Amino acid sequence: MTPRFSGLPFFVYPVSDMPRARAFYRGVLGLTESANWGDKWVEFEVGSPDGPALAISTEIGGAIPGSTAAAAALEAIDFDAAIAHLRAQNISIIFGPADSGVCHFARFTDPDGNHLVLHRHHPPAAS
Repeated sequence: MTPRFSGLPFFVYPVSDMPRARAFYRGVLGLTESANWGDKWVEFEVGSPDGPALAISTEIGGAIPGSTAAAAALEAIDFDAAIAHLRAQNISIIFGPADSGVCHFARFTDPDGNHLVLHRHHPPAAS
């Protein structure tokens, strides 16, 4: 039987320096820390307390920080303001901003080189 899934509880990135990573996710991205297991695993709320968490960890067996092109996408309420904020924080945008026809997006990295995507769906077409 094919498994069924009810959601995506978290997305985790390996990091090499927990204080630096926490400063980036809290300070630069403004995410709220929702769970903390010291310097081993920290989760951040994305959107709502019931939504998926973005986690960072110094203990993911065999994972090398920044070694993957996998990316968590963060839905921006104000895409242009979020891009301006990243640039003001000297965060390098490595792709975009671009318009796919259904959304605006831009790819950037955290201090360990893990990829993140800033995303904003276009509003639904008026009917």
